[in-house]
Amino acid sequence: MKTALHTVSYAGVWPGQARLTLSETITHAAKLGFDGLMIMAKRPHLSVLDFDNAAVLAIKNELDQAGLAVACLAAYNNFSADVAHPDIPINEMQLAYLTRCAEITSLLGGDIVRVFTAYQDASLTDLALRDRVVTNLKEAARRAADQGCTLAVQNHHDCGAHWQMLLDLITDVAEPNCRAGFDAWAPTLHGDDIVAAARAMAPHTIQTIVADYVYRKRFSYLPQLVNYQEQPPLVQAVPMGEGMVDYPGFLSALRDGGFDGYVIYEMCSPLRGGGSLENLDHYAQAFLNFMKTLG
Repeated sequence: MKTALHTVSYAGVWPGQARLTLSETITHAAKLGFDGLMIMAKRPHLSVLDFDNAAVLAIKNELDQAGLAVACLAAYNNFSADVAHPDIPINEMQLAYLTRCAEITSLLGGDIVRVFTAYQDASLTDLALRDRVVTNLKEAARRAADQGCTLAVQNHHDCGAHWQMLLDLITDVAEPNCRAGFDAWAPTLHGDDIVAAARAMAPHTIQTIVADYVYRKRFSYLPQLVNYQEQPPLVQAVPMGEGMVDYPGFLSALRDGGFDGYVIYEMCSPLRGGGSLENLDHYAQAFLNFMKTLG
């Protein structure tokens, strides 16, 4: 398995996080020792609005000079967006965006586009939401195939977040280039056996994105009762190997099932220790050190 860094990790997306440009991130990731990059397909990194073909090829040259492969282009879509206004062709806009992401991926020398499904919307039944996602993923996959690209559907948004639902979803899409970008942190939070899930998902998985977390309990004080009421816990990002996710078991099960793709590290939420460049580098290096222990 190869290592990659999601460029969102250095994009300054939460308050206090250090921000590097895409070019700076390429140089930085190479110095840290990553094999490749998962490039964020939105500002401040690689926006489809800001990068014509010439600009994309210039980034490819920077990647080649740094010795980094393109593990994936990280697209951002939500197929339940603005369902209240069906007169607006929002999904056509998203499909146009995903098609351009596939074109850019091909120009960069890559062949995987990470996609999402949809968030729940009160105006859609579960069946209607699923049908909407399947229909759009099917068309997105066919358009990506024209560019020689595969979609990696991440179990992130509400639809298909559970691993069994994700597997059902990919089966329903029924396109050979629509596969799973299967991550361990979601089934961990769901309380599932992530090793068993990884065994089942391995034949369908083309990449996985990783980060480690711990729970931190939260309470609200009720002065009239002189007591506390428990709230949903905070999930706090910590260095790889220091959290609750069984990554040795998860990654071993994926590998035993035939997975040999990129393991992509991301820092896309506030870290314990803050967002300084030094702390980001500490987390990135901890991931690389962790991967070496897997053999």
